[in-house]
Amino acid sequence: MTPTPGLPRPAMPSVPSRRTVLQAGSLVLLLGAQQIARGATIVAVRVWPAPEYSRVTIESDGPLSTKQLFVTTPPRLAVDIEGIDLSPQLRELVAKVNADDPNIAGIRVGQNTPGVVRLVIDLKQAAKPQVFTLAPVAAYGHRLVLDLYPAQPVDPLEALIAERLRAAPTGPAAALAPASPLAIAPQPGTAMHPPAAEKDPLGELMTQRATRALPSGAPPAPPAATPVATAAAPAQPATAPARSTPSIQASTTQTDRIIIVALDPGHGGEDPGAIGPGGTREKDVVLRVAHLLRDRINATTVGGNPMRAYLTRDGDFFVPLGTRVEKARRVQADLFVSIHADAFTTPAARGASVFALSQSGASSTAARWLANKENQADLVGGLNVQSKDQHVQRALLDMSTTAQINDSLKLGTVLLGEIGNVGKLHKPRVEQAGFAVLKAPDIPSVLVETAFISNPEEEERLRSNAYQVQLADALMRGITRYFAKNPPLARSRSV
Repeated sequence: MTPTPGLPRPAMPSVPSRRTVLQAGSLVLLLGAQQIARGATIVAVRVWPAPEYSRVTIESDGPLSTKQLFVTTPPRLAVDIEGIDLSPQLRELVAKVNADDPNIAGIRVGQNTPGVVRLVIDLKQAAKPQVFTLAPVAAYGHRLVLDLYPAQPVDPLEALIAERLRAAPTGPAAALAPASPLAIAPQPGTAMHPPAAEKDPLGELMTQRATRALPSGAPPAPPAATPVATAAAPAQPATAPARSTPSIQASTTQTDRIIIVALDPGHGGEDPGAIGPGGTREKDVVLRVAHLLRDRINATTVGGNPMRAYLTRDGDFFVPLGTRVEKARRVQADLFVSIHADAFTTPAARGASVFALSQSGASSTAARWLANKENQADLVGGLNVQSKDQHVQRALLDMSTTAQINDSLKLGTVLLGEIGNVGKLHKPRVEQAGFAVLKAPDIPSVLVETAFISNPEEEERLRSNAYQVQLADALMRGITRYFAKNPPLARSRSV
């Protein structure tokens, strides 16, 4: 700038000295080196045990780079996490493993080399581990996920048989029951004369499986000789209501097999579902309601044959949407009821809703919004997108039929009517949308939103044991009403 004649020259800003510049540069380089060495920071660690698989999650504020090695004898998984130092958060993993974890015997962590932390997971049985990362979603940052699947996966039907065995009575008679779900029935001529009891198709299934193992021409064991088959139906649990009907006669058809209702408590594990203003988590409430409903189903008969409930998750762990459908089909479920608690952006929304599948679009904007939200559960829960099962799941979700939807609407209508007797309804009719979890092609399927957990008043009701019992009662009455008008086909189960 050229100075104006007659005016004083403007003051020029002071020029930093060479020493100042060099000191500032050194400081920048030092901070940069520390930042590079630090890498990501571990935010939280979590362990989710379940019979189907155990999950270890390491959450960080940045992506983690890993190398892993699986050793078969003894079974253990070693994972090297690069670019970090051992932190108190990682040390917490050691104490987070429960003694009753079905898959993990223990976890060891240590500084393997500078900038590399080694994580070793000792396993109780042969496993097929999956190690993958998840990008930030919802309330989570970056996640490193270690899923430890048993080499011999849990079969849903075997799990149902094992549950039936656990429900058998104790005492001298129970001592004769087989220790394994596949145990061979007693040979003919064994001195066993149990009292007459209610027909148990699941016990018969077990006998059929045992009979297949006998040599050709060998006489099959008589049904009366099977301890499980002669066991009486489970007694009504203490939590079951007095007004719950222990049996219901189908209007037209007697069935000759067990009637299975698949109950699907939404969310679980890494996915808490909706969270109410008071901190109530959807995944906890719906699991309690499912347990209550299971007790009622297991104490009920249809057409003279017992019902059994099968839960897609019986604890706090994540189950992918497609896997929930596959489980229901594996046990040949007659109904599929997914249990949720609704949420909205404002606390004013309230009331229960029932949804069925739609192949032609949602019945309302709200239904479409809810379906999109629920279908994102896999993203929050943490699905390994590289899993080969995805192709199977995707094909499964494209097979829904018009007949399934029509039966689902019938089921939803009776459930909605019963729920309306114990609480407010959000909509007076069954709505439809493209819920992924409802796409079993051969099972009438509905999704029940029990109430709006985002509404403070309804959140309080959902936390109430009394209201949970009322919900379970209403759902049970709806299921029995549905079967009274739509008895299941009389066919024998086989596996």
